[in-house]
Amino acid sequence: MPGKSLSELIGDLGRRLAVDAHAAWLAARDPRVPALARLLAVAVAAYALSPIDLVPDFIPVLGWLDDLMIVPLGLWIVRRLIPDPVWADLHAEAEAASERPSSRAGMILILALWAFALYLLYWSIRISPWH
Repeated sequence: MPGKSLSELIGDLGRRLAVDAHAAWLAARDPRVPALARLLAVAVAAYALSPIDLVPDFIPVLGWLDDLMIVPLGLWIVRRLIPDPVWADLHAEAEAASERPSSRAGMILILALWAFALYLLYWSIRISPWH
């Protein structure tokens, strides 16, 4: 039996990144995780799990480049800041959750956070003295 095809390898990588992003989200709420790692974990997980990107995916190459660079680099940094036993627990919990159905409430929460962030940006521009 030959090795996996490129599309299967990319699918596996995507699933691994999704599990790691979920583990980062769990790390953000875990009191055993250092504060800096928790803050970075929130940012990385929100960006990875959000349907909104800095560069839209329909822009050729650049649209995917931000996802291919920002998310893995952020996850790598978060992983290095968390003690190994804690990360193993969080990763196992994320693996188990990946086999369950997804949460619409989580999606709504992420969209609401992005909407709030955009509103704050709009509000700060609107009240700025340069407007």
